[in-house]
Amino acid sequence: MDVMLHVGAHRCATGYFQAFVRHHAATLAADGMAFWGPEVTRDGLLHGALPGPAPVTGRNLARRARGRVQMRLEQVRRSGADDLLICGPRMMGRRHEILRARSLYPSVGDRMARYGAAFDGQVRDVMVILRSPDRFWGSLLASMVVNGHPLPDADLLAELADTPRSWRDVLSDLACALPEARIWVMPYETYGDRPEVQLQQLTGKRLARLRKVDRINCADPLPVLRHKLGPEQAHQLPRGEGRWSPFSEAQSAALRERYADDLMWLHAGADGLARLVADPDKKAAGLNPSSSDLTRGTSDDDQNRRLAGPG
Repeated sequence: MDVMLHVGAHRCATGYFQAFVRHHAATLAADGMAFWGPEVTRDGLLHGALPGPAPVTGRNLARRARGRVQMRLEQVRRSGADDLLICGPRMMGRRHEILRARSLYPSVGDRMARYGAAFDGQVRDVMVILRSPDRFWGSLLASMVVNGHPLPDADLLAELADTPRSWRDVLSDLACALPEARIWVMPYETYGDRPEVQLQQLTGKRLARLRKVDRINCADPLPVLRHKLGPEQAHQLPRGEGRWSPFSEAQSAALRERYADDLMWLHAGADGLARLVADPDKKAAGLNPSSSDLTRGTSDDDQNRRLAGPG
C-alpha cells in the first residue's frame, strides 16, 4: 500500500482540498483509496513522533507512535485499500512557530524525518503547495490578527522580507528527510482553487469539484478586517478594499523576486529533489503557432503583391 502525504503549506487552500477529498471519500474508498484527515492525525495517532513535553515514564514515545501508526495502517490494508492519502497541513510546522522564527518552516527536515520514521519508510509521494511569500505571509498575518494577535510592526515585516530562506530551502530539507519519496510541487497561484486537479495529479483520479462558496478559511479582505478588529487596530490598516498587504512595495517586490527564482529552479529540475507539476489543462503552444489578424506587421503575400513584375 502506497502512502501519500499532502502536507500544506499553510494558507494555501489545504482546508479546501481536505473538504473536497472528504466529500468524495466514499467514491475514493470504492476505488481502493483510504483517507486520513486532521481528525485522524491530530487525535493522538502521531503523539510522541516529535519530541516535546511529556511525563517521565521511561517509555520510548517515538517507538510507541510508530506502533500506533503501523496498527492503523494494517487496519487500512485489511479494509482492502491500495493507497492511503493523508492530509496534514501542520506536518511541516505550526504557524506560530514559523512566525516566531521569522522564516519558512525552519524545522521541516527534522519534523518530516521523524514522521517518516513513524511510517517506517512507507511514504511514496509528498505533495506541497507553495505560494508567493508576500501573499503567504500576508494571509498568515491576517488570519492571526483576526484571532487576537497584534498587527505586525515594521521590524517583524523587515525580518520576514529579508530572511534568506526560501521555498527552495524548504524543499531541499524535505527531500533530505524523505529520500525515498517523490516530492511533487504545485504553485498555489495555479492550483489553489482546483482541488480536483490536485487529486488527479497525485492519484490519477479526477472527481467533480465543489462550489467556490464551499471554500473555507479564506483571508478576510480589508473591509472585513476593519470590521472584526478594534477601532485602534482598524485605524492602522490602509484604506480601500481588496486584499491586505502588510509589506511595502519594495519588500513585496523582493519577496516576489525570490519566489520567481524558486520557480525557475523548479522548472530547471530542482536538482532532482522535487518535481514541478505541469498544469494538465494548459495547452502548450506548438512550434508554429497559427497566424491571426492580431499578428503584427505584414505577410509575405502582401509584400509580393506590391513588387513590380518583370518587363
